[in-house]
Amino acid sequence: MNIEWSLFTPWSALAGGVLIGLAAALLILANGRIAGISGLLGGLLDGMFARSAQAGDEGRGEAALFLLGLLAAPLLWQLFATVPESHFSGSPITLVVAGLLVGVGTRYGSGCTSGHGVCGLSRLSPRSLIATLCFMGAGFVTVHVVRHLLGVAV
Repeated sequence: MNIEWSLFTPWSALAGGVLIGLAAALLILANGRIAGISGLLGGLLDGMFARSAQAGDEGRGEAALFLLGLLAAPLLWQLFATVPESHFSGSPITLVVAGLLVGVGTRYGSGCTSGHGVCGLSRLSPRSLIATLCFMGAGFVTVHVVRHLLGVAV
């Protein structure tokens, strides 16, 4: 494995980590809510499809603003620097299947990497530690199987 030192960006990575931590801390301190992206998105969608207008109203505005901030951040970043080019070598069907599997996993795991890995670990939650270890372990195993046992170059 070679590190492309010209692409090594510790300061922007540090700034991103600080901003993620700050956003998570502000959300829990100001509103008592965990900044789990799957939970915020799920709550927002549940509220949109709720039978009564009152059923899903609590927290929808803050969830929508938080998610909007995630989408707006790269646009804001473009004002200061060039956004790195993204490259996906998988097929569109592979990306859709992977996304659906992640979505199902977040429902079974009662949260996602941001909820368990960022917020749960910072609260020293044993449940979040186990969930994060499972997420990471499953990712390691999946990459090993796909790349080395199946020989798929991703």
